[in-house]
Amino acid sequence: MLVDFDKLPEESRVWIYQANRSFSEEEIKALTSKLETFIEAWTAHGKDLQAGFKIVYKRFIVIALNQNLNVATGCSIDASVHFIQQLEKDYNVDLMDKMNVSFKQGEFIAYKPLMDFKKMAKNNSVSKNTIVFNNLVTNIAEFKDNWEVPASESWHSRFIK
Repeated sequence: MLVDFDKLPEESRVWIYQANRSFSEEEIKALTSKLETFIEAWTAHGKDLQAGFKIVYKRFIVIALNQNLNVATGCSIDASVHFIQQLEKDYNVDLMDKMNVSFKQGEFIAYKPLMDFKKMAKNNSVSKNTIVFNNLVTNIAEFKDNWEVPASESWHSRFIK
């Protein structure tokens, strides 16, 4: 059951998929339609899942699930992973690689392999004040408060001097 992302409870579980490139406006329209269709039909053991989504900065797909109503099961999580994998094929984009880092460079969103980010930190090209995207947040409250943070306040801090 599709609901507005912003109307879901703060403790709703989130999954964040970062793209290795920005989506075009046409792609965002098509992605929105596909996400709406998927979430509308998403179930766990035949029970509707109350979920919503956002596409942020033309690059991040954020799916949230109200687990107070029905909890995601292995099968429903598998279905969402298969859906995301299909989006990867449809749009020739990488959404599942967790070994990459997205961060802000001014108003631009940079996307680098973790090894390159480490080198940038060593060369002081990024600092503790660089805004990074902490895709390890687990619920909407954390997403709002701890997703876009200075590197010093994220797991990225281990690479910054």
